[in-house]
Amino acid sequence: MPVHVHAGMQIGGFELLGPLHEGGMATLWRVRHPDHADELLMKLPRIGYGEVATHIVGFEVERMILPALDGPHVPRFIASGDFEDQPWLVMEHLHGETLRPLLDRAPLPPAQVAELGAAAATAIHALHRQQVVHLDIKPSNLLRRADGSIALIDFGLSHHAQLPDLLAEQFNIPIGTAPYIAPEQVLGVRNDPRSDLFALGVTLYHMATGERPFGNPTSPAGLRRRLYQDPVPPRALRKDIPRWLQEIILHCLEVDPDQRYTTAAQVANDLQHPDQVPLTERAEREHRAGRWTRMQRWWRSKGHEHDPRGRPDEQLHEAPLLMVAVDLKQHDSRLTDALQLAVQRVLLAFPKARLACVTVMRTPRIGLDSNIDAEGRNRHVKRLLALRHWARALKLGDRPLTVHVLEHSDPAEALIEFARNNRVDHLVMGARGITGVRRLLGSVSARVVAEATCTVTVVRAPQPDENAPA
Repeated sequence: MPVHVHAGMQIGGFELLGPLHEGGMATLWRVRHPDHADELLMKLPRIGYGEVATHIVGFEVERMILPALDGPHVPRFIASGDFEDQPWLVMEHLHGETLRPLLDRAPLPPAQVAELGAAAATAIHALHRQQVVHLDIKPSNLLRRADGSIALIDFGLSHHAQLPDLLAEQFNIPIGTAPYIAPEQVLGVRNDPRSDLFALGVTLYHMATGERPFGNPTSPAGLRRRLYQDPVPPRALRKDIPRWLQEIILHCLEVDPDQRYTTAAQVANDLQHPDQVPLTERAEREHRAGRWTRMQRWWRSKGHEHDPRGRPDEQLHEAPLLMVAVDLKQHDSRLTDALQLAVQRVLLAFPKARLACVTVMRTPRIGLDSNIDAEGRNRHVKRLLALRHWARALKLGDRPLTVHVLEHSDPAEALIEFARNNRVDHLVMGARGITGVRRLLGSVSARVVAEATCTVTVVRAPQPDENAPA
């Protein structure tokens, strides 16, 4: 029999202060403990007679996964246990509001949709790097904090690559929230991080249009429909939605996971730099796919075999974000050639990598310099064009490329901040010659190597062979 809980009760040394939320799967209580200064949150699953078995198993999944997680995008695990027949879980009480209330005001302005989506994608990427797929991304599980960042909550349906998948072991049915579940989840696949990108696309679609792209199906047949039927393009519902936002949303909502973004970091990057989103036919789409295309998809879905990609972090490894820092003021052709060769080698090793070309335009610490040069040209635009010219030598073809001119008084700090804020995996930069001043003050590359949160490759120009014949 479930325990009757009430305010003032002690469970596992935690005092129950009052209920915070009564959900379909569990009740959340505010609690405190003498060893913790801050108020905490206790989750008590519903285990009464007639409760769905997935609720109880899902609670055990969360109790197993949450202690393995860390970072600012998830609640911190505190303790768990059992009180008579009642299991319990205590975690950090994250303050903020979920995105669910925003849906009542949808459609939201595109800029707000992009800001919220980028914050959510950043949190999802951080989770995937810990080998976990959430599998229940939806507005009510995205908690927005006062600083604008988003934390993920409720890991009852999640999959950890290194832990037993209790839900897959005990149930042979699609598990997820009907409006947001990805096509491969309908087929029982639970280890693909791109399922979270599909659910994020559903969330973006709803915020941008005010409507759900697939409605709220209540039957297996309704769920399977998304295996072959794509949603109405967002711009067909609201013409004021920019093409870049439709491109991103439909890219997330591709039926085939291989046609979606590879990582959440790529989604965040596009939402943060909408002016550089490569537009495809998705951006111009005005109607759903025709009957013949839907029939082809339906036929393929009948014998669909999903190719599992192994651990979630393996996909992140396959599609890193590569950043190359280009010093447009250095004129050593040998260093330029060596830097471009190093970038090409990394791109050859990672065919799905994205490239960001970055340069820093130094600005004074005090006062303002004109952004117009002696020839009357905008310095910022001039450097953007120079960066694109530099990248042409890489022969990228249709590989995604973005270019960025950072304005900062400290070039090293600008590069470090960009790499951190854009979740760069690998930074490649050149090292200029050592001079007396550099020995005294330290070089930009040395500081970046010391402080960057990603892998850094420093390239030097090949030195001429002094023993070579003249």
